[in-house]
Order: sequence, then structure tokens, then C-alpha cells
Amino acid sequence: MRKLLSVLVFLLFFFLSAHTQNKEEETIRTLLEEQRLAWNAGHLEPFMSTYWQSDSLMFIGKSGVTYGWQNTLNNYKKGYPDTAAMGKLQFDILEVKRLSVMYFFVVGKWHLTRSIGDVAGHFTLLFKKIKNKWVIIADHSS
Repeated sequence: MRKLLSVLVFLLFFFLSAHTQNKEEETIRTLLEEQRLAWNAGHLEPFMSTYWQSDSLMFIGKSGVTYGWQNTLNNYKKGYPDTAAMGKLQFDILEVKRLSVMYFFVVGKWHLTRSIGDVAGHFTLLFKKIKNKWVIIADHSS
């Protein structure tokens, strides 16, 4: 009887854990879709709402490392001053991997369709759950 109870408790924990992981992964994917839609509407501030609003946010791009939410936003505004430069963003999510209860790792491709010439690259994102909200704490885009 004790073995049966132990097995049932283990199975319950396993299924609840798997359900939670699937729900959390779905939340991450939804955040990325909301981010894409904000970009495509030409709204950089809502696009940046997925990022951690902290001076410790790390963005790594072709110019090196940028620290801070505001600095990252300023770089986006400088690099994409209007909707023609922004174009239409498309993501191809290659992997969403849970690292722990507090972290997710995302790998993907991005593509901007623009009248001034398309550009594309890859990205890795580190999400952290802060104050019960998933936010990007590190972004390496190339």
C-alpha cells in the first residue's frame, strides 16, 4: 500500500510539473508573439516591455554589450528610427528550454522584411521570472 501511494504521489508530481512547464513555455512563446506584434505596429516601448526594466539588462549585438533597459531602448530607436527601418519582424523559434523554475533559454531566428532591404539573424534569450513575471534579462542577437 505504501509503495502504491508513493508511486501515485510521484506520478501526480510528475504530471503537475510537466503541465506547469508546458504552461510556462506557452507564456514565453506568447510574450515573444506580443513583442513581434508591437514591433510590427512600430511601437518600440511596448516591444521593450518584455525586457527587464533594470540597469542590469544585458543586450549583446554587433556593437558589443549594452547594459540597461533605457540604453537598449535608445539603441533600438537609433538603429530603427522609423517603420521603414523597422520593417516587419518574423521569429522562427528553434528551442525553448526550461533551465530551472526561474529561468528559460530561447534560441531562434529573426527576419525583418523591409522596403530598404531585408535583414536577418539569430538570437538567444535568457528569461527570468521576477516578481511573478517572465522577463528577458539577457539578449544576444546577431
